[in-house]
Amino acid sequence: MKAAVVTEFHKPLEIKQMPIPTPGPEDVLVKMMVTGVCHTDLHAVHGDWPVKPQLPRIPGHEGIGEVVALGNNVKNLKLGDIVGIPWLHTACGYCEYCITGRETLCESQQNSGYSVDGSFGEYALMDARYTIVVPSEVDPIVAAPLFCAGVTTYKALKVSGVKPGEWVSIVGVGGLGHVAIQYAKAMGMKVIGVVPPNDPSGKLAKECGADLVYDGPGDQAGEWIKERTQGGVQGVIVTAVAKAPFSQALKSIKRGGKVVPVGLPPESMEISIFDTVLNGHEIAGSIVGTRKDLIETLDFARNGQIKPVITVKKLEEINEIFDDMLAGKINGRVVIDYRD
Repeated sequence: MKAAVVTEFHKPLEIKQMPIPTPGPEDVLVKMMVTGVCHTDLHAVHGDWPVKPQLPRIPGHEGIGEVVALGNNVKNLKLGDIVGIPWLHTACGYCEYCITGRETLCESQQNSGYSVDGSFGEYALMDARYTIVVPSEVDPIVAAPLFCAGVTTYKALKVSGVKPGEWVSIVGVGGLGHVAIQYAKAMGMKVIGVVPPNDPSGKLAKECGADLVYDGPGDQAGEWIKERTQGGVQGVIVTAVAKAPFSQALKSIKRGGKVVPVGLPPESMEISIFDTVLNGHEIAGSIVGTRKDLIETLDFARNGQIKPVITVKKLEEINEIFDDMLAGKINGRVVIDYRD
């Protein structure tokens, strides 16, 4: 099979012929139709995080494809099912996190495109127990980014505790943020999009349904938001990958409000313990979502409420896609189409 392979960190991916994997007892073999491209894939290619992928590695964790082979123990799927390849490839199933519905915190989890090969190839394996069928009403190209960008932001909005009619701000309106705005509106929230000064993503935020957009100086966002929301927003979802927006997020929330970091900047976040205690503020990390979250995520799309902004490319363009990602030139999300 043809695949884009990381052979050395910080080097271009190689388009190579690789063996088609053989499913184990709990696996399905998926013939890829499309796959989204995520910033986490770039982290995998660069080896940015403390725990690095073992090389060679095929990245990708937003794949959609057809089940073409089943492991001996697979009972929940059948040949021909259209399924997704999410970040959570598998988990142990019996630790305290798995048995309490928090499987994305399992310390024994495996992750698609990171600890196991992912969807940047014409075929990929997936643990059938963690595989979700894509509703027939959802176009695979639309579904692909929902398997990471969609479920990540939807779960973060749930974690925020913001209720219908309350204010939430989405800091960073890129691949994740523009989908977050759509989910927030579908969940009945009032939304502020926060983008860099005079940035084109401000227009995208409005197109996705944001009630207000802040695109002024970065160090004034918190004050601006408080002036327009009767003392601050109830929650903030931070998808930005820079340190500065996090401090402004804390300055923008009401007493009792919550900041939910989703982006992963390399710097540390400075927090005033005094202000956090006095104002009853919360900071709650949110990492992707569970199988149940993913089913709910896809339901919104099935009902026509979520429409990611997508540019379609081919696998051979993967290195140019990453160059554009680094340069901030991608509007919305990129999806690779394997079909002719």
